Amino acid sequence: MSQPLVSIVIPFKNTDTFINECISSILNQTYRNWEAIFIDDNSKDKSYKIVENISKIDFRVKLYRNNGNGIIDALRTAYKHSSGSYITRMDSDDLMTSTRLETMVISLENTGKKHIAIGQVKYFRADGLSDGFARYEKWLNKLTLEGNNYTEIYKECVIPSPCWMLHREDFDACGGFNSETYPEDYDLVFRFYKAKYKCIPCDKVLLHWRDYSTRTSRTHEHYAENSFLDLKVDYFLELNYNEARPLAIWGAGTKGKNLAKILLKQNIPFYWICDNPKKIGKHIYDQKLFNFDYLSQLTNPQSIVTVANTQAQQEITSYFKTQKMISMVDYFFFC
Repeated sequence: MSQPLVSIVIPFKNTDTFINECISSILNQTYRNWEAIFIDDNSKDKSYKIVENISKIDFRVKLYRNNGNGIIDALRTAYKHSSGSYITRMDSDDLMTSTRLETMVISLENTGKKHIAIGQVKYFRADGLSDGFARYEKWLNKLTLEGNNYTEIYKECVIPSPCWMLHREDFDACGGFNSETYPEDYDLVFRFYKAKYKCIPCDKVLLHWRDYSTRTSRTHEHYAENSFLDLKVDYFLELNYNEARPLAIWGAGTKGKNLAKILLKQNIPFYWICDNPKKIGKHIYDQKLFNFDYLSQLTNPQSIVTVANTQAQQEITSYFKTQKMISMVDYFFFC
């Protein structure tokens, strides 16, 4: 029985330090019927030459110049040259485990369309990981183990951009790389969520995710925190907000204030609650802050929580349970 073709789209820019390792991890896949479409986004180093040399040896490695500028144009260029039944993405500084493609293809063949194959991840860094990345890895893998990724989609990007695969028809149906919105990986995940594609649980590490100080996600303005919050609010208002219900913001820290400004700008009415006695009763942006238990006085409210502290989040979740409120229906954690 023939194996369906998998198209791996790989934009790159100035990653000559890592790109050879990335390609090697693809060449070592147990699944053999793939095409790796590398798109050079105006590199100034030796990246292009490295890929070019390998493409002359293995026809499955394909190389093109970006038709435009930036990662979205590069992804579109790659997709235009792809022909696989399955689509997946890879970053040129990361590594696939040897069974990644095989595992994902089997998952999709067993479940059918309107599903997304995902995988556990392992971060690595030459000088050691920060506690933040270690926590993110643990959180992400816990969701992936059960396929419950969407349940916390408003916290962070719940599917790693270099570790998903889906049917080509499903990818096209949710807009593929056609969106102009940054961060492009988080926006794509929200469109998976909007299309109601199910995440297939996975208990295997399929991606070794490299971190370093000059990585694009750390340095480019499109990946700044304010971009994430704008994106979250836009999709919340489209997909989960019920304008017939009162909306509450829980928390008056930096993120809570930024959220309030976005909602005020869009003329979305809200109540503002917190448990900080120094802020209760005061006004910020002409909005009065109420004690958190004011929520019980509202009729069938929805709440957006902007409190980042883990212990505080657990206490807030317990409070919601006493109010018989349901996650992703009645309350949403935005951090």
